[in-house]
Amino acid sequence: MTTKIFYTLSLAFFLCFNLSSFAQTSGNSYEISGKVMDNELNVPLEYATISVVDVNNPENVNGGITNNKGVFKIEVAPGTYNIVVEFISYETKRFNNRKINADLNLQTIELGVSSDNLDEVIVRAETTQVDIRLDKKIYNIGKDLTTAGGTVSDALNNVPSISVDIEGGISLRGNDNVRILINGKPSAMAGFGNTDVLSQLPAEAIERVEVITSPSARYDAEGTAGIINIILRKKETLGFNGSVTVNGGIPENGSISANLNYRTDKYNLFTTTGYRYSESPGYGYFDTRFFDPRTDIILDSLKYDRNIEDRDYNRINRGFNTNVGMEYYLSDMSSITGAVFYRLGDDRDVTNNMNDYLLGDTELLGTNRREVENEEDESIQFSLNYVKKFDNKGHKLTADFQFENDSETEDAFINEFTTYNNTENATIDIPSESTLTKEDKKEYLIQADYVLPIGEESQFEAGYRGNFENEITDYKLFQENNPGEFILNKNQTNVFDYSENVQALYTQYGTKFGNFSFLLGLRLENTNLQGKIDSELTEAELQEEFSFDIDTDFDNDYLGLFPTLNLIYELGEDENLTLGYNRRINRPRGWYINPFPSRSSRNNIFQGNPNLNPAFSNAFDLGYLKKWDKFTLTSSIYYQRETDAFQRVREEVFISGPSGEQIEVIRSIPFNLATNDRMGGELGFLYNPADWLRLNGSVNVFRFKLDGEFNGNDYSQDNSSWFGRFSSKVTLPLKIDWQTNLFYRGPSDEIQGTQDGILNVDLAFSKEILNDKATLSLNVRDIFNGRKRTSFTSTEFFNQDSEFQWRQGQSVNVSLIYRFNQQKREQRRSNGNQDFDEGFEG
Repeated sequence: MTTKIFYTLSLAFFLCFNLSSFAQTSGNSYEISGKVMDNELNVPLEYATISVVDVNNPENVNGGITNNKGVFKIEVAPGTYNIVVEFISYETKRFNNRKINADLNLQTIELGVSSDNLDEVIVRAETTQVDIRLDKKIYNIGKDLTTAGGTVSDALNNVPSISVDIEGGISLRGNDNVRILINGKPSAMAGFGNTDVLSQLPAEAIERVEVITSPSARYDAEGTAGIINIILRKKETLGFNGSVTVNGGIPENGSISANLNYRTDKYNLFTTTGYRYSESPGYGYFDTRFFDPRTDIILDSLKYDRNIEDRDYNRINRGFNTNVGMEYYLSDMSSITGAVFYRLGDDRDVTNNMNDYLLGDTELLGTNRREVENEEDESIQFSLNYVKKFDNKGHKLTADFQFENDSETEDAFINEFTTYNNTENATIDIPSESTLTKEDKKEYLIQADYVLPIGEESQFEAGYRGNFENEITDYKLFQENNPGEFILNKNQTNVFDYSENVQALYTQYGTKFGNFSFLLGLRLENTNLQGKIDSELTEAELQEEFSFDIDTDFDNDYLGLFPTLNLIYELGEDENLTLGYNRRINRPRGWYINPFPSRSSRNNIFQGNPNLNPAFSNAFDLGYLKKWDKFTLTSSIYYQRETDAFQRVREEVFISGPSGEQIEVIRSIPFNLATNDRMGGELGFLYNPADWLRLNGSVNVFRFKLDGEFNGNDYSQDNSSWFGRFSSKVTLPLKIDWQTNLFYRGPSDEIQGTQDGILNVDLAFSKEILNDKATLSLNVRDIFNGRKRTSFTSTEFFNQDSEFQWRQGQSVNVSLIYRFNQQKREQRRSNGNQDFDEGFEG
């Protein structure tokens, strides 16, 4: 209330002075203008006060306040003035002895929080907020109760346009070919493209998420769906401050993490460190009915036409991660930042696969296949960032260097025994198996970006990025020949050495005139993919073993131009239209290229295809934004055409057993199968009808049309699906907050079957305690146990019904977050929900 009175009096005070000086300035006057921003949160400061004091006559004071975009414009008579920019609890900025004989644009004025306010309690954004820019939407993660004590994956699943499936796979607008970046760069924190790592990092580490569905030329062209850029927290306040989070729940899980920061005028030290333990029970059910009876040599030539697999998973994940860095201010205009990220994982998975083999309605044999898998992985990343500002108008140069090393060792022991036997054979001995997989990855990143403002409304950018990655996978399969004697299956053992080197140059130009803004860019990328297969088998033997042509030593180059165009037209102060176009590439990853099989069971394998070529896409996106007093509407329609799209195909093939015998299995393998036309629309809203109630929701409807064939089979399909989310937050008495999140993904047609819809509902409560320095939260996830994938697959060989749940049942978590020495940060923004930034900053 006091703050509102202060603003009202300030406004009245300056209006009086403006009116009294109108006669002086209207005849011969000049304009002082600028924009006031929070230097940490990068958000406009509404109601900041600007005082313009005549140096020769200090009693002659003019001035004004900023609007909801932080912009101010003040008319003054010619003369010399002291200009003072102030905002409550922020440090004051002064521009003394400015001679005004023409219009003066002070550009962007960044204010930092005053060090006198460090002991005040932080006030965080109550809802997730969104900024619209030329090439992206920025979601500032707010006080989301359902992710308290959760992970980065949990937080992403509450961001519009993004969905996280039951296995942790991330998709954007229903398309899983999305590029994940950390602080604008590929990172070991994102697991080198393996999103499992995001399920280990704490959600509290996120400051904001950038959803980039129409990426500009400054971004890597990888990812036909677009880019998700996760920006981690790094506080800018003076002194020592931070937070500690403790979490525990059922199924058994616990974690502790700390976000700490210490800043002086010369340097800034920061760290995010945590340890997590979790158990994730899951299950799978697969009922496969073959059109013709098949024979299993391993099961003493058992003939059957139906196989039922009932799997139980028990996963234990243990992980430690830390990110430690320092930013050193070389001067007021330059700084260098160094950081080290380290992650250590120790996981153990136990899978029991109960099998029933039937012929007609007769149960012939039951087996239990037990697999115990241990996985240890270690990642380390070193990064350096240099920033040189040439002025305060945005003219700057940035340079980055990054090195990452990731090593992973996975061993598994598989034994199978009979649970019942109705065959004529008295005993059936099933040989055990043992696998050993070692992976080593190294990745180097070199990047430089140059930004040059041209005038007040234009900007030129240019840059270079080189990304050099090498991955070596050493896979060994040992199979039991005699009881207790294991021999190496040379047909299934190999070393795969794979390199992906991408170098790019880009340039782009953006400008604004009137209500119209555009950003035009062009990126030149060269992709070099190299692979070498070291196997006991010759190339001809490999081709016979895997039933398709294989190049055991390939070196492929792809040179491409990737144009981008993003437009915004402001229909009004709170209404705009956006239009984007971009060309993208989908490069096959190492797992999709390695031709040696990995098994989910003895009868089901996944196999990579070294002959895969990159897929290319062209995409268009048209968006509309409209804001009212308490309601904000966002919408878009989009179209994308992808050529040489690779899709998984399931078929029956024969592979070699330990003694050379042929074993029939169901293989899933990717091919450059089709042209994929994808189109859809999004609609989202934010509604705050009262101080105690906040509502938001979104829906995404999409359709994709595949046109392609493989081995004489037509895999064309026309499929429509949708997903939507809704969230409500209610403030109850005693300052208790209650939040409900609902997510539903509709049923869909796949290239060889159908998939049912998936429902997920989360519930959470929180209360501020300890004089508002701590938050105690309780959340229940998947309260209706609907987060499961139920599907039907049909091929020329078999039909299959399946159900899979990565984490079975509900989970209950309690979380305590304690904050210390964090300043009060009220974000005074238009509607408190959404803002439009017409700048070109990436």
